Amino acid sequence: MSYIPTYDSLDAIYDKSFVAKQGARYQALLDKFEQTYHRKPDFIARSPGRVNLIGEHIDYCGFGVLPMAVDRDVVMAVATTNDDTKVRVANVNSKYPAREFDYEGVEKIVTIDDSSLEWSNYFKCGYKGMLERAQLQKPKGMFVLVDGNVPAGSGLSSSAAFCCTSALTVITANELKMTKQELTEIAIVAERNVGVNSGGMDQSASVLSEQGFALHVEFVPKLKAVPVKLPETQPKLAFVIANTLVTADKFVTGPRNYNLRVVETKVGALCLSRALKLAKPVDTYKEVCDAYFAGQNISQDEQLKKMLSVADQVFTNTTGYTRSEMAELSGVVEDELVKEYMTRFPVETDVFRLHQRAIHVFGEALRVIQFGNVCANPPSDSDQVYKQLGGLMNQSQESCSKLFNCSCPELDELTALAREAGAEGSRLTGAGWGGCTVSLVREDQVPEFIATIKEKYYKKHFPELTGDELDDAILATKPCSGSAVFSGF
Repeated sequence: MSYIPTYDSLDAIYDKSFVAKQGARYQALLDKFEQTYHRKPDFIARSPGRVNLIGEHIDYCGFGVLPMAVDRDVVMAVATTNDDTKVRVANVNSKYPAREFDYEGVEKIVTIDDSSLEWSNYFKCGYKGMLERAQLQKPKGMFVLVDGNVPAGSGLSSSAAFCCTSALTVITANELKMTKQELTEIAIVAERNVGVNSGGMDQSASVLSEQGFALHVEFVPKLKAVPVKLPETQPKLAFVIANTLVTADKFVTGPRNYNLRVVETKVGALCLSRALKLAKPVDTYKEVCDAYFAGQNISQDEQLKKMLSVADQVFTNTTGYTRSEMAELSGVVEDELVKEYMTRFPVETDVFRLHQRAIHVFGEALRVIQFGNVCANPPSDSDQVYKQLGGLMNQSQESCSKLFNCSCPELDELTALAREAGAEGSRLTGAGWGGCTVSLVREDQVPEFIATIKEKYYKKHFPELTGDELDDAILATKPCSGSAVFSGF
């Protein structure tokens, strides 16, 4: 069993190139804590944001993804008291007002009003989730000071980092014995208290990551995360995250974008299960693979290559299917198909592009495996490592843009600029239709790369950005460790 580690050195948490900057940040947090609460903290809890290196829109199809924790994180300095059960939570950023709430008993824990955009709700999520599990009669009172530098709305999972850290404060303050897996599972459920229906990748990457490793996260048959060591190269690998600063209103665009893709992949799986004469119909592509290849000694990458061929043979209409055509292909009456797949989350479209979506999903799932294989058995030539990993990232972007249509003009522009500026690979990360790109860059080229992107993208489209806003928009990172407690002060 793996428990949440406690470190007395920042070297164990961050890449050495970030330690000096983080040391100054932690010292400022300690100073501000004493100034705010007139006492010293007992510990500092932290959980990082994450970026998905490869594997987009395949998690809800049942396939694994490959995120890594970034050096941007949420840290909380905490002092405990036995005098009461109150929680006082403040933020180093003055735009977030200090809050105070009290424990409401084992049955209720704490009230969370998810109808308001209240920053402390994210703290309450982790607090509530952990105490629901622990069932303490009298949890410790806490004094908490928060410092988060994961840009909100950037697609780097600032909310998951916040919830994981708040849950960790409760574990540590009350001296609970809790594994990393338990913290992850609690945080996944806890974040739903603010209306976020999370699949688990964000929390897994935040809690379970290790310094220098990415994380292969699988969801079927249950949540499983395996560290993936990134290759040692000369110069070292670095990843640069750049925010397009374009956001898609999910409520407005969902019926044409995200919701539609979910329907296209689920109905596509239904159609394939019928075409392959599976014993029973299934509605995820991973279930199609598992059922079709059951009992056969065929590797997963070979399964996916076979499924790419099958999808080509079954989905012959590359311009798109109408609802009636999908009903015929799936063997489900049209009204039942609509009721089952298009009622809870409405969709807007003239045709359903089953061929393109299937090819993307099977191809992207294959790229995740191939990326992991390069990491496990890297070429001795560093240039080849960059070329192979970068090539897979570029293929992913091409597929996201042309087959899954989840890119946008700004993402296409930014990834193209990144390659021109020296990135070996650049792709969208997150749901797409805006948000961030992630680019593979040689470490010694990072400063020049960032300067070029600032000049050619941000100054062109967002000339009003301040220096701090630019630093939030584009940042270099390396794989950092997951959730941890720091006591080195």
